[in-house]
Amino acid sequence: MSNEPDGVAPVPLKWIGPLHLSGNVMEGEQEVPLATYESPLWPSVRRGARISSMVPGGIRATLVDERMSRSVLFEVDSAGDALQALREIERSLPELQAVVAQSSHFAELIEINSQIAGNLLFLRLEFRTGDASGHNMVTLAADRLMPYIMERWPMLRYGSISGNFCSDKKATAVNGILGRGKNVVTEMTIPRAIVERFLHTTPEQIVQLNVRKNLVGTILAGGLRSANAHYANMLLAFYLATGQDAANIVEGSQGVTHAEVHDGDLYFSCTLPNLIVGTVGNGKGLGFVEENLTRLGCREDREPGANARRLAVLCAAAVWCGELSLLAAQTNPGELMAAHLKLERSAQTAAGAPA
Repeated sequence: MSNEPDGVAPVPLKWIGPLHLSGNVMEGEQEVPLATYESPLWPSVRRGARISSMVPGGIRATLVDERMSRSVLFEVDSAGDALQALREIERSLPELQAVVAQSSHFAELIEINSQIAGNLLFLRLEFRTGDASGHNMVTLAADRLMPYIMERWPMLRYGSISGNFCSDKKATAVNGILGRGKNVVTEMTIPRAIVERFLHTTPEQIVQLNVRKNLVGTILAGGLRSANAHYANMLLAFYLATGQDAANIVEGSQGVTHAEVHDGDLYFSCTLPNLIVGTVGNGKGLGFVEENLTRLGCREDREPGANARRLAVLCAAAVWCGELSLLAAQTNPGELMAAHLKLERSAQTAAGAPA
């Protein structure tokens, strides 16, 4: 059976920007590609990008942490045996790091988190993975570690290569607490005059809506580690354009939008603790993906991991732009729906569909 695809699924793509950024990963301006069927997303992100150009430094993007996890599951005779093995494993981290280093050029074991449930021991293995998002890399490393661990601590028996404490492509609290992927914070203080003129609202209205909608509304809905309006929209569009595993928007969209009034101006930030992106690996060999990554400046000869970090902060900045624009629109009655009707009907008419 051939592994070649039967066809392709074209998704409309536009370059938006430039976005203006500063921070601990990159400085300067850069357009970003967004692939989506939701055509109003492009002008929405474009409005946020325009705002980013109006303040020196633009969007400040801070990469706080980066890691990829794989949780392995062991069975033991008792919780006491699990605890004994766990304490010894924790003291043997340098030994386990050496095992990983022998099996991979880029995977680096940095931490082990754990849970004991009855006679089950869950180890959440945390890795650095260079420029890869790292799913396969950490699974391979875990696959090499498990036999070594069971030989070293014979009270442990194989349970599973993945015990869901990872937690991969699921809405869980643990990823937001411990991090999975790149943890990026984007923030900017926008002068009141710019908010009023270009976003047609006020700092106070955006802050109030963020509290009532993103915080209170999400609590009432039972949201999990999530307080934002629509991170998933920008993440999916960016992921599809850059060859990412789109299912990672499940945990990727679990982020927090925070807004305050600072001396009359608007402080606006987006925190994404689970931003899973890479510049090598599955999906990156496609022609359009290569072209897009090159145009994004993510095909440069840099230290391992630097291209993926650049990609992550650009993705987070696109999220910031779209989140700001949508919240501003929703402070005004009718603005959001009017934009959708205007843009989507215009697109249908241009394609020959009835208006």
